[in-house]
Amino acid sequence: MSFGTRNHNNDSPMAEINMVPMIDIMLVLLIVFMITAPLMTHSVKLQLPQASSQLNNEQIKKVFISIDEAGKYYVDNKLMDKNTLSTTLGGFSKQTELPEIQLYADQSTSYSYVAELLSLLSEQGLHKIAFVTQPENK
Repeated sequence: MSFGTRNHNNDSPMAEINMVPMIDIMLVLLIVFMITAPLMTHSVKLQLPQASSQLNNEQIKKVFISIDEAGKYYVDNKLMDKNTLSTTLGGFSKQTELPEIQLYADQSTSYSYVAELLSLLSEQGLHKIAFVTQPENK
């Protein structure tokens, strides 16, 4: 069964593009991306607070955690190492009303220090986290 008419007497080159190899390559690439895309996202599972136009509830206890560019952690302006920080955060997580964590990070702080703190907060069950920034001067 012939779909196209081809003159066998003519020795001219075939002017058709074979699309099958290109389609095969595209399907392989699609499968590779479908498999690797979920593996490329590594994140800390947090339930971040939702923004609202209501006034802030001032009765919620706030804990101020600061990270300087050297990776030192401060809780309410008190320097803490990782073990003390973990113990302190564990104490906060056992309270009946969980406090809001206000995170102050120096602009030149490595992301690894922030990610480590977020992971520790998530492990302790502290999910109310606010990233504090300063507004731009216009």
